[in-house]
Amino acid sequence: MTMQDDEILGKAYDGKLMVRLIKYLKPYKWYVIVAVFLSMIVALLESVRPFFTKIAVDENIAKGDSEGLLNTTLLFGSVLIIRGLVQFFVAYLTLWIGQKTILDIRIEIYRHLQYRGLKFFDKNPIGRLVTRVTNDIEVLNDMFSSGIVMVFSDVFMIIGIVWLMFSMNWNMALITLSVLPLLFYGTFVFRKKAREAYRQVRLQVARINTFIQEHISGMLVDQIFNREKKSYKKFIDINGAHRDANIKSIFYYALFYPAVDIIGSVVIGLIIWYSAGGILAGTVTIGTLMAFLQFNEMFWRPIRDLSEKYNIMQTAMASSERIFKLLDDKTIIHESKNPIDIGKSKGKVEFRNVWFAYNDEDWILKNVSFTINPGKAIAIVGHTGAGKTTIINLLNRMYEIQKGEILIDDVNIKNISLDNLRNNIGIVMQDVFLFSGDVKSNINLGNENISEEVVKKSAEMVGVKKFIDSLNGGFYGEVKERGATFSVGQKQLISFARTLAFNPQILVLDEATSSVDTETESLIQKAILKLLQNRTSLVIAHRLSTIQRADKIIVMHKGEIRESGTHKELILNEGIYYKLYKLQYKEQEVPVLTQ
Repeated sequence: MTMQDDEILGKAYDGKLMVRLIKYLKPYKWYVIVAVFLSMIVALLESVRPFFTKIAVDENIAKGDSEGLLNTTLLFGSVLIIRGLVQFFVAYLTLWIGQKTILDIRIEIYRHLQYRGLKFFDKNPIGRLVTRVTNDIEVLNDMFSSGIVMVFSDVFMIIGIVWLMFSMNWNMALITLSVLPLLFYGTFVFRKKAREAYRQVRLQVARINTFIQEHISGMLVDQIFNREKKSYKKFIDINGAHRDANIKSIFYYALFYPAVDIIGSVVIGLIIWYSAGGILAGTVTIGTLMAFLQFNEMFWRPIRDLSEKYNIMQTAMASSERIFKLLDDKTIIHESKNPIDIGKSKGKVEFRNVWFAYNDEDWILKNVSFTINPGKAIAIVGHTGAGKTTIINLLNRMYEIQKGEILIDDVNIKNISLDNLRNNIGIVMQDVFLFSGDVKSNINLGNENISEEVVKKSAEMVGVKKFIDSLNGGFYGEVKERGATFSVGQKQLISFARTLAFNPQILVLDEATSSVDTETESLIQKAILKLLQNRTSLVIAHRLSTIQRADKIIVMHKGEIRESGTHKELILNEGIYYKLYKLQYKEQEVPVLTQ
């Protein structure tokens, strides 16, 4: 499914989607009932206004009853004041309901995203997901706060006005309603055109969000390769498409509302034409004429409002369709119904005939088997794309394997709870992610069980405490988004401190020293020696100098294990590992090792 298909789907109104949306109002149902009741009162008080005009003209002014006119005026003023107060409470209550509801939905979506498997994020652009959690939710806010409840107010007002018109003069009521077929046809055409125009707007909003997120994240590349003008031009094109879609939407609204006003003006002409003859014949009073002119104005107002509510409703349908599609996504790592708690792992890791593919049978790993005994260190090497990082993702159950088994302490990881599994595994990635906040929170990640003393001790062990102490605020020094003000080496050392603070039994190093300078690498190598003590470790590295002390080296090639052994054994074998080693040290003579 393409991004456009994802944005343009569904109906203008979908009963199933509406039922799911209404369920979010369940915790606030009594507030909704009160709001609907108050909106009925507002509609009633608004509908009776022309009656006061008729009484004032026909009963008070025509008969010279000044005292009656004063009483009518005071009563009318009281009705306006009461209506204003009730309308205030309705507006406040509906907005309160809307805010509470979108809070619940936004929390549910974020919680849902947290537990998606990596496969989900592989196929969903970040900008699109941001649109779901922000723009689409705000659209639902409009529906909950000014759509559902206020629709009742408009409907009640139309019903009240129609009933009052027929009770006052049924002939004039029929004249007033005679243009409804023309209005219904115009509304049908408008709905069809506006719906498509709005969906195009939503598509362009998602495109803008995706583009901005991607290019701000990649701003360094844009600037290094002088791509600013090209990116700017592309953004102008995307933004221009968004503008055009909005203008098209505005065009239909600009056409529809004047058309409604013209129809209303035609009705005014018909009312005056009919009333003129009635007044001359004595069958219609001036007060009735004035009342019907007011009824006419009031009648078209809720119709215009309902058209606007329809726009809100159809935008809510489009947004809710995308939101529920996200919430219905089942790309998760399923927990065992009766998970086994292995507690603190002994550190034994085993891959047993593991096959894995991201897509169908395009195998990334083929029949991979190896065992890491407790406290031992295994290194995995191989060309880019050989499947090294995939092994790490599978060990953490970020993806599900298609064939074989992965075991920790002789227990299949599918039978271990994800929390228990991941608590026993610490990973230092090549691309370190730091959150905005302070240094301490980036080491303990908000875990209250990791004290400040442990944080400082971990930083000292990996050799980064001196740098942290030099910061303004020390361990409480500010960390900007993604650690923007820190060097790659500094971020890498902080990630080592983070892993050490969590004290995992199984340690995974994924190219942990590939992006640092020689001095920082020396610090990390010293830290690694301490970190590896009494821990099982799995090390992935391009720099073969960093893994020569490993108990065993596994050589991956095109998803398969081609060689395994110690550094000396693999050099003597003169296979793939020997060639890799020779490439890295081509200016030096490869040592001839003897057993």
